[in-house]
Amino acid sequence: MRPAKDDDALPFEILLVEDDPADAGLAKRALKDGRILCRVHHVRDGVEALAFLRREGEFAGVPRPDLVLLDLNMPRLDGRGVLEAMKGDGDLKTIPVVILTTSDVDRDVNASYLLGANSFITKPMDMDAFFDAIRSVEEYWFRVVRLPR
Repeated sequence: MRPAKDDDALPFEILLVEDDPADAGLAKRALKDGRILCRVHHVRDGVEALAFLRREGEFAGVPRPDLVLLDLNMPRLDGRGVLEAMKGDGDLKTIPVVILTTSDVDRDVNASYLLGANSFITKPMDMDAFFDAIRSVEEYWFRVVRLPR
């Protein structure tokens, strides 16, 4: 069962914040191959992510994401800074954020949850496992849980 949106014919909107082109390409491919209608928007760092989320500059008029997939280690502004800004902003704090990173350090896991992350996933090195992880995220957030409007 698909959670309610204002218009069930519309795709779910995902903001992928990832500076590594190979990882971004894999994530987009996994989401495209999934069973759920999603539109993926990709930005390369935290500064672009906040501009997208706030619909500033070149991102004026973009849709509000239903979910953010956020890397931690990026140039200019890292994922921790993005997460802190989102969860401190009344307009953005209800958007679910899934940390998707190469880190498996307990310090990063704990800090992410303290900053308000909804999930933390260490990117699997195996491509099939990576695709499975992305599809699990998609399945959980767009079929199982009810998202805020």
